[in-house]
Amino acid sequence: MNITQEKIDNLNSVLKVTIKPEDYQARVEKAIKDQAKKAKLPGFRPGMVPPAHIKKMYGKSILVDEVNNMLSDTLNNYLTENKIDVLGQPLPKIDSEKQFNWDYNDEFEFDYELGLAPEFNVEFSSKDELPQFDIKVDEETLDSRIKNLRKSYGKMTNPDVSSEDDVLYSELVQLSPDGSVFEGGISNTSSVRLDLVKDEEIKKSLVGLKKGDVLDIDLRQAFGGDSFQLSKVLNISEEDAAELASKFRLTVKNINRLEEGDLNEEFYDKLFGAGVVKNEDEFRAKVKEELEAMMVQNSEQKLQGDLQKFVLDKIDFQLPDEFLKRWLRATNENLSEDELTSGYEDFARNLKWTLIENKIIKENNIEIKYEDVFQTAKARLDAQLRMYSPQAATEEQLGQYTVQFLQNKENANKIFEEVKALKVFEYLKSVVTLSKQQIEYNKFLELA
Repeated sequence: MNITQEKIDNLNSVLKVTIKPEDYQARVEKAIKDQAKKAKLPGFRPGMVPPAHIKKMYGKSILVDEVNNMLSDTLNNYLTENKIDVLGQPLPKIDSEKQFNWDYNDEFEFDYELGLAPEFNVEFSSKDELPQFDIKVDEETLDSRIKNLRKSYGKMTNPDVSSEDDVLYSELVQLSPDGSVFEGGISNTSSVRLDLVKDEEIKKSLVGLKKGDVLDIDLRQAFGGDSFQLSKVLNISEEDAAELASKFRLTVKNINRLEEGDLNEEFYDKLFGAGVVKNEDEFRAKVKEELEAMMVQNSEQKLQGDLQKFVLDKIDFQLPDEFLKRWLRATNENLSEDELTSGYEDFARNLKWTLIENKIIKENNIEIKYEDVFQTAKARLDAQLRMYSPQAATEEQLGQYTVQFLQNKENANKIFEEVKALKVFEYLKSVVTLSKQQIEYNKFLELA
């Protein structure tokens, strides 16, 4: 057997694999004998089928299988032994001129395209500087949070006239283009939340309504083209909502308003526990403190995004793009050309980031231990469970859930990749200069 590499350029090469009869004949004969021992054919006792009979009936398919197995082993061993880093997998080159008889005496020659991983340097220092934001809560954000908290512990009332934060419990009937009721059309009685209405003119028309008032509106325009909200209000599928263009007649059945809870000792104790907060000033200070603690995560996410962009911009290298596109087509049968064209840029960017991550980890001897993966998975599961149950799981329960979760290979790989990314970000943060900058939350949102 002979295998050679023909370098096309720094990112592409072709492997030529030549397999002679003496390379595969012994393997094929052994495979035929093994098949004969297992075969159950009419007219023969189990295990007594002559190998010659198996060769006559299944010889060519066995030969094809063995040659393919040899090819796979040969390619993998060659790439490993020669330390060739490839992207994707080798792609067989189709040559219409090559014809094989598959008669146990053929000399086979196969060509495979390789996409080679690019060479690049990863160099960072304290001269590389990025901002790290210390987010402070502005009064507008604080007031909005307090309003939401008060509403969470408020009471429902039914005012006579609607205001912009109310919910209109309404009958909705589809109209024809001429403004008449569309016979057999969509009709539903449901709640219309005015805070979800995007169109300011329509929202203005829904304020000041009373029980029994009737109004013709374009619901699609009202929700800013949001098919999901439209489907919920009309109780239809999102697909049908996306195609809906007609107006609806809205008849107010009732007006619901969630009044804000009073700022008193009972309210403070419900939120923070007995005696922790005693007055409005302490309440505002406590809510602000909790918000700013939450915003540490917002700041970290922003920093990670900025670090990734900085690294990708600084370490610029080419990929074997045409090879990778052919590989994507070959490994994704349902991938359309439009999907490939529109999605390739993101694919290439993610691939570059993965290559950089791997190089940083290798060059800096960064370890990813099972304990790191376990604790990260445990924290994710704990947060998820707390969303659905007010009672926290015990440490023993969490440990059992985590073991079960990580037994799924896909889950384990996902958490491993998450831990790897976090390790790389921690390394980068320890090398580059992070300039601390205070910023109000409303200004921070403008940067996102």
